[in-house]
Amino acid sequence: MKVLIITGSAHKNGTTAYLTEQFIKGAEETGHEIYRFDAAFKDIHPCIACEKCHDGTLGCVFKDDMQELNPHLIEADTIVLVSPIYYYGFSAQLKAAIDRFYANDAVLHGNKKAVMMVTMADTSIKTANGSIESFKGMTDYLEWEIAGTVIGVNCMTLDMLKNTDYPQQAYELGKSL
Repeated sequence: MKVLIITGSAHKNGTTAYLTEQFIKGAEETGHEIYRFDAAFKDIHPCIACEKCHDGTLGCVFKDDMQELNPHLIEADTIVLVSPIYYYGFSAQLKAAIDRFYANDAVLHGNKKAVMMVTMADTSIKTANGSIESFKGMTDYLEWEIAGTVIGVNCMTLDMLKNTDYPQQAYELGKSL
């Protein structure tokens, strides 16, 4: 199975990076092919809804690092979205990549699984409700099966995360695909 992981954190050694590593470990142990795209370190222009991607001639008008991501997005059997929760939602870096899925909308519907993993400093899961609902709405629209989620509360630091079962949840989720 081809698994595309799109991360949205600018912290290379942070909480979501660690969850991603654990997920990858589990997925690779069961033979899945992994492609990781760290959106925070890529040049991704925000979608401007110009509709050029749907007129049949140009594709997206922006020739940026989405050109690297798009073939993997289309080919993937499973899409994994990983982000810290910043002010009740996905990071802007991840959201920019998600918004640019629009250019591939016609080929993204159906036949994929989706995973969401997030971490946050807050102790209440309701802080992630914006991301959770966005994820559910997107997967419903695209007709993707939700394969699982890891919602890490009270994980402001890597040490705090490591003292929870969230890394094990990520590992098991990767193995379960």
